[in-house]
Amino acid sequence: MNRISTTDPYHYALISRAIAFIDEHANDQPNLEQISAAVGLSPAHFQRVFSKWTGISPKKYLQYLTLDMARGLLDNRFSVLDTAHETGLSGPSRLHDLFINWEAMSPGEYARKGKGLTIFYGWFASPYGRLLASGTPRGICGLAFSDGIGDAAAMEDLFGRWPQAEFIKAPEKLQPWVDAAITGKGEAKLLMIGSPLQINVWEALLRIPAGQVSTYSEIARVIGNPKASRAVGTAVGRNPVSWLIPCHRVLRKSGALGGYHWGLPVKRALLAREAAIYDSKAG
Repeated sequence: MNRISTTDPYHYALISRAIAFIDEHANDQPNLEQISAAVGLSPAHFQRVFSKWTGISPKKYLQYLTLDMARGLLDNRFSVLDTAHETGLSGPSRLHDLFINWEAMSPGEYARKGKGLTIFYGWFASPYGRLLASGTPRGICGLAFSDGIGDAAAMEDLFGRWPQAEFIKAPEKLQPWVDAAITGKGEAKLLMIGSPLQINVWEALLRIPAGQVSTYSEIARVIGNPKASRAVGTAVGRNPVSWLIPCHRVLRKSGALGGYHWGLPVKRALLAREAAIYDSKAG
């Protein structure tokens, strides 16, 4: 019997194909047999893959992949972020079992576009496909999912943000932090490289719990500029650290998913899996 890994890109590819099939045939409400046939698996094997990947049955999980999933999350899981929360960028924030410590680059460091900075990078397997990680001894500064945009585009995107930096392939330098991110246990360090507005937005994102969502307008309110929803949307889209800085948890007021830098199928999978895990723990 083949072992099913929650970080094997092959199994995420099956999830992604299932999402695409469900989107295309949403009005027909496809059943387990139809979806498993579309991804080339027997119903039993498909059920094993989904149950291992999510911790719940395929039938229940597929409910989180429906087109109205985002609207349901917005109605029932909207997170009102505390405006009185201290905005210091150093210090710990507990997210589930994972401790994240973060700091921000100074404006001067940001303006130098990485000059004098050595950034290590490497490729890793994740529950959502291939993951490109980059970071310094101060913390992870980039996490990119490549399944939706391709490996070359992911590298060009992250490397292009700091054109004056020296990049060295050294996945072993990042392995403990990436392992913590994947398992949700342990400690990860983040180095936020962005403008002051971007960093304020990204810090607000860190306060959205898994299984819950917020909106661009709520983020704008939290950072003290309620009319800046468009600027907030741009900052969310420029977040270089996917998953750990959870920009996938931000929706439009209408309940529409909005965009996602690494591809909407990844955003759908992130939200659905987090909602499923949230419900399984709550139940």
